This record gives sequence, structure tokens and C-alpha cells, in this order.
Amino acid sequence: QVQLVESGGGLVQAGGSLRLSCAASGSIFSISSMGWYRQAPGKQRELVAVITNGGSTGYADSVKGRFTISRDNAKNTVSLGMNSLKPEDTGVYYCNANGRVMVTFQPFASWGQGTQVTVSS
Repeated sequence: QVQLVESGGGLVQAGGSLRLSCAASGSIFSISSMGWYRQAPGKQRELVAVITNGGSTGYADSVKGRFTISRDNAKNTVSLGMNSLKPEDTGVYYCNANGRVMVTFQPFASWGQGTQVTVSS
């Protein structure tokens, strides 16, 4: 079983910055990708950013140039730096990790509990 714990959400004015962090723990053999998703009220959950264990990254068009995802493979952590925040960035941000567990090497896909990000205009 793999658990993800997020931190760093909050309330910020438009143009401000926040940093989200997520730590994975449990019976982890390997993590192939880690990412951040968000869900705004009344909308579907969407991908914000993703990073592979090799360091390749991908971003939603709406956050390119403003958000930066980074990862510490040794600590099984992922962070999301968010700059120039806009009111439309408001939502619950979820951490996601995909990989394989120890012993059985079965694949896993885990989610964090979510952290609220609110950007006021």
C-alpha cells in the first residue's frame, strides 16, 4: 500500500506564488511518474503537471511558464512551484504517483487527499 501526503495549499492573491509538496510512503519498489492534478468546483479533474523518474516533464497549456514540477527520487517526493497565480488556478490539487510495490512488483496508482488552493482577484 502506498500513501501520498500533500502540503502547501492556501489562499493567495492573484499574481502571488505557492509551493505544493507531496511525499509518498509505503511498500514502494519504484515510482515511474508523479504528478499534480486539480479539480475546480463543477469541473472535472485535470492534469496540471507530470514528471517521470528520468526527469521528463509535461504541463497543461494553461500553466506553462508559470508552474514548475520537480522531484526527489531518493525521497519519493514531488513539488509544484506555482507563480503568477490566477483566479482560474483555484481548486483542489491532488498528488498522483504510479509505480510498483515491493515483493509482488504489482503496479500501483495512488492519490493524495487533496489540498485547497484559492487565488483571489
